Amino acid sequence: MGFSLEAVREAHRLIQGLARTTPLVEALSFSDQAGQPILLKLETLQPIGAFKIRGAAHALLRLDEAARRRGVVCCSTGNHGKAVAYAARHLGIKATICLSNLVPEAKVQGIAAQGATIRRCGTSQDDAQREADRLVREKGYTDISPFDHRNVILGQATIALELLTECPDLTQIVVPLSGGGLLGGIAVAAKQIKPSIRVTGVSMAEGAAMHESLKAGHPIHVAEAPSLADTLGGGINLTNQWTFKLCCDFADETLLVSEEEIYRGMQALFRRERLIAEGGGAVGIAALLAGKLKLDGPTAMIISGQNADLDQIIAVAKGEPVRVGDRMVKG
Repeated sequence: MGFSLEAVREAHRLIQGLARTTPLVEALSFSDQAGQPILLKLETLQPIGAFKIRGAAHALLRLDEAARRRGVVCCSTGNHGKAVAYAARHLGIKATICLSNLVPEAKVQGIAAQGATIRRCGTSQDDAQREADRLVREKGYTDISPFDHRNVILGQATIALELLTECPDLTQIVVPLSGGGLLGGIAVAAKQIKPSIRVTGVSMAEGAAMHESLKAGHPIHVAEAPSLADTLGGGINLTNQWTFKLCCDFADETLLVSEEEIYRGMQALFRRERLIAEGGGAVGIAALLAGKLKLDGPTAMIISGQNADLDQIIAVAKGEPVRVGDRMVKG
């Protein structure tokens, strides 16, 4: 399928300078509670505050000169758009980012700060993708998918190389799950390095498109819903090329966590470890605290991003309720 370790290693070499090799640190408070070492992979320390820079940088670096001159477009729930905008700015490529109206304003402002053109459209990632498709047809832009793109997946897979180089005795990697680029990439690389390793995906309870598609045995449409884990929203495309099969073949399990559990995960990361994590980045810790993970040795949690609204972070840290759609959530 084109996801050999050699290809992942080449992607890792190529993205150096745009993406960082991030720290892997033990969270002693969680290790003590779990009875096993809990290690946090801090993708929050990437230049854009999220892991998405790996895949976006790799995809843009692989473009030929003609495609670079025409420009790129993508749809996003926030972090992918920021990553594409960041990489495009550094490479001198024009970028247009299509966002649904569910994307929080803090993420929109972060993308705008990178100099990209922003288009707001509709109430779902599917709506944003339709606008991106229109711009591909009419303007000749190259679409950089947030997940279902070979070079994006290879970029995300570089996390597995770093994890198992630094900690070869890992028994499990816990990965936030949206469209499956991160889970599929990490799983296909990690299983080639260490076939016995367990790779678990975690998503929010409502609107978990990949989780529900895997249950159904084929890609399905799932209605999006407001969530603290807003970066995990969006569909996986009914014509999914890559990530559904990767997740089906290489991930061991996918789990769901409630909004209250996500809130507690965000709060625990801040209070115990002094780490800011957006809801999507805290779902692994949420599953740990909820007792939903099977632990049998050192476990790595991908803390995938920190780009939450500041007022939301402050409220969660203080234990105050936060609005999610039409309801208030508290841990």
